[in-house]
Amino acid sequence: MLGMAYKAGQVVTGEDTTRNAIRKNRVKLLIIAEDASDNTKKRFINSSVYYNVPYVICLTKIEMSRSLGQKIRSVAGIIDEGIAKYLMNLVENCV
Repeated sequence: MLGMAYKAGQVVTGEDTTRNAIRKNRVKLLIIAEDASDNTKKRFINSSVYYNVPYVICLTKIEMSRSLGQKIRSVAGIIDEGIAKYLMNLVENCV
């Protein structure tokens, strides 16, 4: 699902791009890789809390990158509200 959302142009990836999208209130769901550095996790969790963006910590950097068809990525932001809700339901049902 993450790959389809990316191909539809509804995902921003990379730390700088995602951080800017969060600040502009474009991101509806933030996905942080499980194996991202502690500093990256802390920085993005703090941004999510400050800007009131829901976040999940799931997938590894390699799994996320493969699903996006990108180089190694630690974070991804979902822009579309419907896709964000769908992915949140998937994550909640898996846990």
